[in-house]
Amino acid sequence: MGKKKIPVIPSDRADDLHHLEIADEADLVLFMAGNQFMVMKEIILAFKNKYPDIEKIFYETLPPGLELKQILTGGAFFRDNIIQVQADVYSSVNENAMKTLEDAGHILQKDYHLYLHNRLALMVAKNNPTGITSVADLGKDWIRISQPDPANEDIAYHIIDMYREAGGDELVHRIMEKKRAEGTTILTVVHHRETPLRIIKQTVDAGPVWATEAAYAKASGLSIEVVEPGEDLDQRERIKYYICKLKHAPHPENAGRFIDFITSPAAGRIYEKYGFTVPRK
Repeated sequence: MGKKKIPVIPSDRADDLHHLEIADEADLVLFMAGNQFMVMKEIILAFKNKYPDIEKIFYETLPPGLELKQILTGGAFFRDNIIQVQADVYSSVNENAMKTLEDAGHILQKDYHLYLHNRLALMVAKNNPTGITSVADLGKDWIRISQPDPANEDIAYHIIDMYREAGGDELVHRIMEKKRAEGTTILTVVHHRETPLRIIKQTVDAGPVWATEAAYAKASGLSIEVVEPGEDLDQRERIKYYICKLKHAPHPENAGRFIDFITSPAAGRIYEKYGFTVPRK
């Protein structure tokens, strides 16, 4: 696997490794940006209905930064084992990830597709006990934040942009450096699993998340509420989801079929049900 450090998938994240038991014999392997976890079951079902000959699909819904490291190093540690599954398809919310794959020879130049948009929201406990009303409130001494880690989670870059627009570099430094040292900014590895749990257990007061995740958590009956940053801060015009077929995909034909499907109106309608926005053609 070369000299690059092999990433570690947290041992409690089996629910983001879908059908791991058939990974070695899969007809298609998908590394999907993890914040799509709530929609993937329906997407996979619709895809299989269209292509019934593609029976075995292994897919991950981990943070795309972690999945990118898997591709670049050739594997990942999970529960003391090494998973060496070669992806056919990869998706991210960071175009730089696609450029990294280009530079490393994993995809052809600009051989990736824009297929979704999203926006940011603040997840807080039911009844918003700490009275958070704005992004700037996250800089307060007593507000504990569940913060995605830029090392693995691409959402973090959009969140930092939101902080900068809300309070300049001072707010970014306050949340990402000072409050981390004080223990009131607590980093995540897989925020879409960790942030709702932390809020429910009252170990944090707020967490910036995708708006689709907040809506899903609320619809699932979790004791959370949503604070909207506002259209001028929620990054709705800048958040772009990209997807690509890897150059050395083990199942290139099936990967191409999946790319065609995920960028089709049929898939777009499924995503829109969960609050995603489909790009205008």
